[in-house]
Amino acid sequence: MDDAIAVFWFRRDLRLDDNAGLYHALKSGLPVLPLFIFDTNILDELEDKADKRVLFIHQELHRLDEQLREYGSALRVEVGTPVQVWRQLIEKLNIEKVFTNHDFEPYAIERDALIKELLGEKGISFHTYKDHVIFEKNEVVKEDGTPYTVFTPYSRKWKSKLSPFYYKSYPTLKYAHNFLKWSSSGIPALESFGFKTFSFTFPERVVRHDVVVHYGERRDFPAVNGTSRLGIHLRFGTLSVRKLLAYALDKSPSFVNELIWRDFYQMILWHFPHVAHSAFRAEYNNIEWENDTEKFMRWCNGQTGYPIVDAGMRELNETGYMHNRVRMITASFLTKHLLIDWRWGEAYFAAKLLDFDLAANNGGWQWAAGSGTDAAPYFRIFNPSLQMQKFDPNALYVKKWVPEWGTDRYVKPIVQHEVARKKALEVYSRAVRIEKE
Repeated sequence: MDDAIAVFWFRRDLRLDDNAGLYHALKSGLPVLPLFIFDTNILDELEDKADKRVLFIHQELHRLDEQLREYGSALRVEVGTPVQVWRQLIEKLNIEKVFTNHDFEPYAIERDALIKELLGEKGISFHTYKDHVIFEKNEVVKEDGTPYTVFTPYSRKWKSKLSPFYYKSYPTLKYAHNFLKWSSSGIPALESFGFKTFSFTFPERVVRHDVVVHYGERRDFPAVNGTSRLGIHLRFGTLSVRKLLAYALDKSPSFVNELIWRDFYQMILWHFPHVAHSAFRAEYNNIEWENDTEKFMRWCNGQTGYPIVDAGMRELNETGYMHNRVRMITASFLTKHLLIDWRWGEAYFAAKLLDFDLAANNGGWQWAAGSGTDAAPYFRIFNPSLQMQKFDPNALYVKKWVPEWGTDRYVKPIVQHEVARKKALEVYSRAVRIEKE
């Protein structure tokens, strides 16, 4: 590998087809070495060494490597901190350019700034591209150039700006002959860096026509197979958001709306990075949370005595997935019935969700807590019993996950709805009043 090369660095874009940064790398005129780094800065934070997401990434890397071998190339996989890995690669290889795709999480921005500086010291250029959203950063803003902080006007502007240019696929594989021709000794086993291999069935990377077409009328009912289950594939980029949008555009406005929400929360995180650790609206930092650890554990384990809440938490714990409507119900229950800091719930979801994405998870939790953008007013408090009557009227979802419901083995409610609601209104109104004073 003495000749000059380009490197394409895979992160949350684990596919060859329709990959913006990879397309530009392959058109750079240099042979392209495909690289993935198991980032120990991230891995070391994971307490569960049987983390399903790490297993998913590992499986997808094997798939990528098999595809690359068809073009006489292979995936280079390193384990370590990005700075350590890049220092080693710079020493070993004649790298002229590095290509990758944008990531808007605070850690990723800091990481990329460090790598850009490190590469720059060696005269290596660093190129990044938009790939995992349709619109990013300042592409959809108000007329005065400031960011939207309410979803509805943002979505109107998003739709008015959309044209086929924004969801046209990159013909990446047309240039696949430009991958560096080399062979590797294979991808490191998970056990070699402290994680476990185990059997688990992940949602398929299949866009189901009936789900997209009927999304609007089915999406709120957790017992119905009415959601796409594509979250993990969008999160890790094993599926192109451009292709998904192109498919859904003439089939389901409500499905497209969910993709707009993704862009909205990524935009919010970019413009307002403080949301990663504190309330979007400052007055909600004044809430006097009770943070009862015993009640929190009851919530985590699906033992609250509210069947739809318990069903959701048990589904999450067992599968790494929770239905979207139930995510709202469980989050509202934790913050407003139990008066537990939304950050506790956000962190629990972050540890468990297969499709965990900081921007979306944070946005959803702040919405439920009333502290975020476009938030439900603090006095709107979901009644879990009514939510169950409305969205699981035959209790099919509840019976699946809480089989002891309706028997004397089922736990008594941890709080009474009306009492908890009254208390939440008092605590929230006090926090907002403090800010006004």
